[in-house]
Amino acid sequence: MSSPLALRIKTKTGQQVIRNLTPEDTIKDLKVHLSNVSNIPQDRLHVLSGFPPKVFDITQDNLSLSKTGLTSGDTLILEEKAPSSQNVAQEHRSHISENDSDYPGILMRKVVPADNSCLFSSIYFALNGKLDESGTVAPYMRQIIAETVSRDLEMFSEAILGKPNADYCAWIQDDKSWGGAIELAILSNHYGFEIAVVDTINAIINRFGEDQQYTLRIFLIFDGIHYDPLFLESFDGSNIQTIFPTDDDKIMKEAEELAKEAKSSRQFTDVNKFTLKCMVCNVYLNGQLQAREHAQSTGHMNFGEV
Repeated sequence: MSSPLALRIKTKTGQQVIRNLTPEDTIKDLKVHLSNVSNIPQDRLHVLSGFPPKVFDITQDNLSLSKTGLTSGDTLILEEKAPSSQNVAQEHRSHISENDSDYPGILMRKVVPADNSCLFSSIYFALNGKLDESGTVAPYMRQIIAETVSRDLEMFSEAILGKPNADYCAWIQDDKSWGGAIELAILSNHYGFEIAVVDTINAIINRFGEDQQYTLRIFLIFDGIHYDPLFLESFDGSNIQTIFPTDDDKIMKEAEELAKEAKSSRQFTDVNKFTLKCMVCNVYLNGQLQAREHAQSTGHMNFGEV
């Protein structure tokens, strides 16, 4: 008998592991288990898998799991087709601002390395639920961006990019270059996810892909220099959730509160308005340009306001 499969299942209410399926079981068996752990009717299951997440076909009931390519340790992301009524949606309430809520976790920040690729590392974590240990994801995302930009000279003109198209494509593939709004918009479109960025300088949320009617959303937080992903951790610390339905207004409100709290407690580095000090070598810097140039020439990424 084949060894059981261990499949990580992510839903809007958290993460679980299914351990009682084998490669000989079928798609029909899988749907029974997915429906049981998610409380989503089988006919409303919409399943994503892989990185970047893509639709996993569950229409062939009699197909064995061994023929689907699923292996032990894989992650399946579940969402519900034909969203339920607002009354049902209100059952998923955030605990942070309301004591009587039943949202199963707390919104937290995952710190990623400050290595000029924090934007790409953050997106990878938010999409995949883990850090990139291979070191291949940032170059891959940089290449995606360069190829996208090079294919559309009209949309990505020098006026938009701040430099000639070809120069930008070479620049973004340099591992010392930082990502920002252009890169966020391109990656949002590439992966088919809305990316909501909590701006702690201005206490606002900038949403990339907002006009594309994506069904899923990830959250990042930006302090003026560095990006980190946000995730929902269960109260007991056993599960995390990094992907949320775009119609989940409660988690969006909690992200907005987080932005306000971060600004009020000055958890940001406004490099446009403040003199900065490199906390590594104690050099004083004026403005964003000097901070970027210093970071690129030294690799130092820890700045403090003076």
